[in-house]
Amino acid sequence: MQKTAGFIRPRAGAAYRERLSPSLWALVSAAVVAPMAALVFAPLDTTVALVVGVLVGAAFVALLVAGSPVVEVRDGRLRAGRAHIGVEYLGAPVALTGDDARHRRGPGLGRDAWHVIRGGIDGVVVVPVTDPDDPTTEWVVSSRTPDRLAAALNRARANAETAG
Repeated sequence: MQKTAGFIRPRAGAAYRERLSPSLWALVSAAVVAPMAALVFAPLDTTVALVVGVLVGAAFVALLVAGSPVVEVRDGRLRAGRAHIGVEYLGAPVALTGDDARHRRGPGLGRDAWHVIRGGIDGVVVVPVTDPDDPTTEWVVSSRTPDRLAAALNRARANAETAG
């Protein structure tokens, strides 16, 4: 898999895949644990302190990136973090950016919606849930390229309609 600018090249069968990794500033801020860990070991030996600090800092940043949710449209399913839903149960997605996206992430955030929101990512895709038995009314998903995610969902929905 090749990663470029926060996006992961889709696997075979995946129409869209994106890791919602933390922003560069969040990663730099998290790296502050490195000197703190080094300070703990500084009285023992400065070389050990330096090595431990670098290892702890790198491990902490790696855990933040590895633990980031993935948004994927694959095999007729939308996956956002740990949750997934078949595209046949979804309505037409709406890609939002700017003030509209800020409103949907803030005061416009529905209490009955499923949310996968990452701070520092401006775009949001809102997808209504059409299944009458599902208590969730919509999915609100952060995306760096909401138009691409919405297009992938529309393609997957069209494929599901022609197949079913």
